[in-house]
Amino acid sequence: MSRKSGVLDLAVLGLLHESPLHGYELSKRLKGVLGPLRAISYGSLYPCLNALQVHGLITTDDSASESGPGRRKRTVYKLTAEGKERLHEQLAEGGPSAWDDEAFGVRFAFFSQTDADVRLRILEGRRSRLEERKENASSSITSTREKLDRYTLELQRHGLESVEREVRWLNELIATERDGVAARPHRSTHAVATPIAATLSSATEGDHR
Repeated sequence: MSRKSGVLDLAVLGLLHESPLHGYELSKRLKGVLGPLRAISYGSLYPCLNALQVHGLITTDDSASESGPGRRKRTVYKLTAEGKERLHEQLAEGGPSAWDDEAFGVRFAFFSQTDADVRLRILEGRRSRLEERKENASSSITSTREKLDRYTLELQRHGLESVEREVRWLNELIATERDGVAARPHRSTHAVATPIAATLSSATEGDHR
């Protein structure tokens, strides 16, 4: 399974965990999770749905399928018990694959379903990767400044500023998560969903990608 198909599988399982959806609505919701620059076509969505069905991770809900006079029936998909277990396993994974460019946005979109310790590990891993990228970009600008035309140089500076902005955003999220982890023994044994949605929105407006 390729990295891209794995990310799509996770996004589908995560959305169906929230509620059963038909293909058209699922496609619209995926655009919100994956971002407008990664449009999902039916040519990639339906093979993904078929594969998840074959593996017993999702099934169709005939009682909820929509139809009407003169309208084509819309199949509604929902998670199976095996699908919920697979989703739980994937959301518990906090290694390097969870914070790379391809997967991080999707993992972040489902942080409310992710344990606090795993959230923190992913955020810290993402920050570490970006700090390394920031250092490399800064060194590249310094060493090639005299060789580049001003437009190329500005493009490199823009990339560096974007990385620096995301690092600042991650620092804020990590501080919030650490406060939540420290406070957990005084609150509940369940994972605490921290107020990070507003931060994600503001960072997206700042084009941190």
